[in-house]
Amino acid sequence: MGSALGVALERAGHVVFGVAAISDASVHRARTRLPDSQILPVEQIAQRSELLLLAVPDAELAGLVRGLAAAKVVRPGTIVAHTAGAHGVGVLAPLTEQGALGLALHPAMTFTGHDEDIDRLANACFGVTAADEVGYAIGQALVIEMGGEPVRVSEEQRTLYHAALAHGANHLVTVIVDAVAALRSALDGPGLLGQPLIDEQPNGLPERLLAPLVSAALDNALRRGGAALTGPVARGDVDAVAAHLSALESVDERLAAAYRAMSLRTAELAKTNPALLELLAEKGH
Repeated sequence: MGSALGVALERAGHVVFGVAAISDASVHRARTRLPDSQILPVEQIAQRSELLLLAVPDAELAGLVRGLAAAKVVRPGTIVAHTAGAHGVGVLAPLTEQGALGLALHPAMTFTGHDEDIDRLANACFGVTAADEVGYAIGQALVIEMGGEPVRVSEEQRTLYHAALAHGANHLVTVIVDAVAALRSALDGPGLLGQPLIDEQPNGLPERLLAPLVSAALDNALRRGGAALTGPVARGDVDAVAAHLSALESVDERLAAAYRAMSLRTAELAKTNPALLELLAEKGH
């Protein structure tokens, strides 16, 4: 994420003089994406920065901030922005107490380390949290410069904001991976003339089957909300859902349990057949 944001800032006219990179992959991305920047220890970058961007995993942020504060390498007046979704500006207190201006700028986007990371920033919203209106104005300007859309998130709602994004994006991947696994089992065996073989590699026939369907379902959900629900659960079809559970249990009991849990939530949203709700609530689930 850090190198992608660095490219966006460079394109906006900022000088990205230094990057801290530890792993081989992050060093490669830094050298490829930001060839004019030096790879330096974070303390040296902090000493020279007017804008210090901390793009580290959520769990590592507090320790990094404490270390920088203990080393007293961040000058008063430096803008220190982090990209962790779960944190607001409170985690930056050791540095703001020394005169830094703290910002939380979280891009609501998934990053995989590939080239598309940079292009996706242009369509991303950023959750912006600051301590005051001056901070919000600076954060908003930085996000707009990077091509994103700033969205204000209060400090006290930061965890809920992050939980919502994780639920929508991370669990979507789990659902798709499970659906692909079930399809691989369903399609195993002789196919039609010219039909690709079913194997364990991604981007195969199961994914091809799912892609138009799930893309349309996602688009409908974002456009129409709960009215986009279709299928046997939304219709309250007890027999069809019971047959699904039986078929999935023959493949993977954990997959069937996930289907049951998601179906129960879907049935609650759809306010569907009480008999279906009873079926889905069975077996202690």
